[in-house]
Amino acid sequence: MQLQEVVLCATSPTPSNAGPGSISLHDIQTGATLASFKQTSAGSRCTAVSQTRNGQGGFMLAAQPDKSIMNVYNFQRDQLSLKIVLPEKLSCIAVDPRGEICAGGTSQGRLYIWEIASGIMYNAWDAHYRQVSVLRFTQDSSTLLSGSEDSSVNVWSVSRLLDDSTQNELPVPYCTLSDHTLPVTDIVCGAGPFPKCRVLTASVDHSVKLWDLESKSLLTTFQFPRPIANLAWDFTERLFFAASPDGFIHQVNLFRQRDDKSSRVLEAIGGAGSTDIVRITDEDQQASRRRLITVGQAVSSMTISLTSSLLLVGTSTGLIHSYDIASHQLLRTISTHKGLSISHIATMLKPPDLVGHVNLSLNAHSSADSRDTIIAKTVAPFQRMRDPKFREAHEVSILLPPSRTVRTSPSCLYSNDELLRDYATFVQPSGTGVQPSGVSLQSRVLELESEVARLREQLAKAKGINDTIWETVVQRVAAESREKVRENAMDIDDAAPARTSRQATQKRG
Repeated sequence: MQLQEVVLCATSPTPSNAGPGSISLHDIQTGATLASFKQTSAGSRCTAVSQTRNGQGGFMLAAQPDKSIMNVYNFQRDQLSLKIVLPEKLSCIAVDPRGEICAGGTSQGRLYIWEIASGIMYNAWDAHYRQVSVLRFTQDSSTLLSGSEDSSVNVWSVSRLLDDSTQNELPVPYCTLSDHTLPVTDIVCGAGPFPKCRVLTASVDHSVKLWDLESKSLLTTFQFPRPIANLAWDFTERLFFAASPDGFIHQVNLFRQRDDKSSRVLEAIGGAGSTDIVRITDEDQQASRRRLITVGQAVSSMTISLTSSLLLVGTSTGLIHSYDIASHQLLRTISTHKGLSISHIATMLKPPDLVGHVNLSLNAHSSADSRDTIIAKTVAPFQRMRDPKFREAHEVSILLPPSRTVRTSPSCLYSNDELLRDYATFVQPSGTGVQPSGVSLQSRVLELESEVARLREQLAKAKGINDTIWETVVQRVAAESREKVRENAMDIDDAAPARTSRQATQKRG
């Protein structure tokens, strides 16, 4: 199957255009529309997508801004699949990377947690004092981060939120990131599982902060000349983009070349803690390789392509700009949604079960459509209040796909341990750079000590095997030598009488 990257965007009405919005998929290279899903007007942070994987079709959730309704779509139909009545209007939503849990925040600071397949409401509690503005899951789906207009970011353990034994207790966050002074606008989780991952948070207070969840500490503060509303972080965490509502996008590199010009070694920027402030100004950005992008329109959403080569920017006027990250050159503009606001934008691989796009490689032995091969994932209506009896029964409806040979994804050949090891090698501080924090240094010492112990154990085993092999070889060679000496001695003894007889005969002659 040929892989094709697509752009998924959601649109919402504007004051000048009160028409309905939609969710659309576009070809990232040509901008052509591949599919469109109508009857939705979800605002910013109110659209969530789960991709097609493991033989189950993906789905899209869109919380409506003017009513307590959530629209559900799947890639196999261009029509509304389900309408879910919610307990109240949601200000933001998020779906975990596995597509199993949905989180929703409200304007009153309340959070809801549902299981998507059963619709069970696992938890509902007051998490913030003001409106919840953004929700994000870590890549391993184990942690939920909530940002609010009360300027705080709470980090929640999903396992604790789902724990039956704590249902009568008020959830307590793993930690609270409270260094911002004004409303939090965006959160981006870095690579790796919790708590090994790092987090970027943006705020109206003109700052973007880099956090270490393992030590629960602030690593670096990036100070900008204007408020920051949207973030986009490179997958390798080499750089990030920070966009302001007035149309300016700042590129911030997280690595720099050492002061020694003859050296090609790069060192990490920041990491000294709460006192480490990196000030980003327009003058510095324009003078340093033109790291400032001027869009000319209000930026409403932003993301980076899967290949980390393109920056996709959605505007409040309905345009989607595609910039080359290396040169900041504008490559193309998608103007299909002109007049509306791009409230959500993301990139993904083209769903193999996308409506209107038949992929015969999925079922080569029949002429059936890919929808006959990939089963749509079940999305049940969400509960409006907690029901202990329904939760105890925990009935989940699922439609099993036809049996077939499971293909191993190439990504499975690259284990998480290898990923974390390579990632740690890439981002580790240099010898002359900023020293790591005490907790990180202590954990690094423990890792090195365990590594030394493991290597010593392996060395002892190798030495034992080597000694055994050596003794075996020596004994075998010695035995063979003794046998040859014995055979030679016997040959000499047999030959001696014959020589004596010949000598006597010669003398008589």
